[in-house]
Amino acid sequence: MVAETKAAGKGIPIAAVAIVAVLAVGGALFWYLERQAGRQPDQGPPLGVEAKQYVRYLKLSEVEIKASESYLKQTVVEIVGKIANTGDRPLQSVELNCVFYDAYGQVVLRERVAIVRSRTGGLQPGETKSFRLPFDSIPESWNQAMPQLVIAQVLFG
Repeated sequence: MVAETKAAGKGIPIAAVAIVAVLAVGGALFWYLERQAGRQPDQGPPLGVEAKQYVRYLKLSEVEIKASESYLKQTVVEIVGKIANTGDRPLQSVELNCVFYDAYGQVVLRERVAIVRSRTGGLQPGETKSFRLPFDSIPESWNQAMPQLVIAQVLFG
């Protein structure tokens, strides 16, 4: 004869309580993961009118893409190049959106990165600076082509 175990004297079998708890945790986890998958990464504020007008004075040149293997045997993709400020205003910061695509033209990664920072002196009028952007988490479905580089933010000094 098998004795049925009851939860805290309420007459509910412990197995039923465990199943309900597992389903509740599973449902909450599913909801959270679906919610995260649908979110776009924080892209920051859009370019203001003044920054949009000034973008024509920012020139990217000598932009190349390189791949190397890290110490952990991971492939690290780097984008290197130069940015020139041909305008008349000093810049404190410039950020790019790097947009990687798959073979079907679908976005597989969009990452916002700084190429000019105030802590490295910003970018003065007439000045050109080199930049290096390492990426170590590009999805395997990436089409191996140069990503689209779009100026996402300009902060004046």
